[in-house]
Amino acid sequence: MIEFIIEKLHDTRLLTMLFAAVAAGATVITLAMPLLAGDNLSKRMKSVALEREKLRQRERERMTRGEISLRASPKQYMQNAVERFNLRKWVGQEEAREKLLQAGYRGEAPYVAYLFFRMVTPLVSLLAAAFYLFIVLQVDWPLLMKLAVCIFAAYAGMHLPWMFLKNKIQRRQQSIRRAFPDALDLLLICVESGMSIEAAFKRVSQEIGSQSVPLAEELTLTNAELSYLPDRRQAYDNLAKRTDLEGVKSVCVALQQAERYGTPLAQTLRVLAQENRDMRMSEAEKKAAALPPKLTVPMILFFLPVLFVVILGPAAIRVMSLD
Repeated sequence: MIEFIIEKLHDTRLLTMLFAAVAAGATVITLAMPLLAGDNLSKRMKSVALEREKLRQRERERMTRGEISLRASPKQYMQNAVERFNLRKWVGQEEAREKLLQAGYRGEAPYVAYLFFRMVTPLVSLLAAAFYLFIVLQVDWPLLMKLAVCIFAAYAGMHLPWMFLKNKIQRRQQSIRRAFPDALDLLLICVESGMSIEAAFKRVSQEIGSQSVPLAEELTLTNAELSYLPDRRQAYDNLAKRTDLEGVKSVCVALQQAERYGTPLAQTLRVLAQENRDMRMSEAEKKAAALPPKLTVPMILFFLPVLFVVILGPAAIRVMSLD
């Protein structure tokens, strides 16, 4: 059975057919994805609303009976594995908790899942590399080299959850960064119209959700924390930590100063909104300026050969017909 699988893996025609099928399937999925996508905004906003209700329930229970659990409990098998192997001590990172918040994962369950996958992915990578090197390929390498490749695969597998988390954070920050100047403009309009900061956050979160779901979620959570935290400045600190963006941090500092010293917000928000718009424009200009070098290699590899065929093809055909 193993020899049959190895023979099929070395069959060029079969591999070509498999790659063509994968490419066709990926094309179909890419074209059908917008049609199959659900209403992600409503789901995320509903989860945020549930989070706010849990915060309200916590404050009520704290005044009567004490603290209650707000977060969903992790999977039982993950919890058992983390406790049995004491993963909080060996692979746990305090920085991971903050990064999970920045990626939009809150509570104990995502942290337990992160620790669990940090234990599982190295083992899976090690077994996959060993199976591929010793059974599928059967390359004529020294044993030490094969073991080194397997160890490197296990090391890379240990960092896969962290890489996934960083990618999630980057996409979330990009969405917030693009929509934040518009959110500041809306916040400025709400503040100048006489709304309180809580009402302004609530209104902006409802309006900005169509442009950036993560930003709407963060503003809604900040609004909930402003309503229930004993120190309102802590809510702004939490918003700055969850987003980890310079523009958001500067706005949070301005809001904290307004809370502490009673300084007017309108002029500060207007200046910060203009700065964030300028930063967004400079980032777009930077990406546009980087396009010509990136397009050089595709132009040489794909466009120029086709252009030469189109230009010189008729002349070559006529020369061949004359011969």
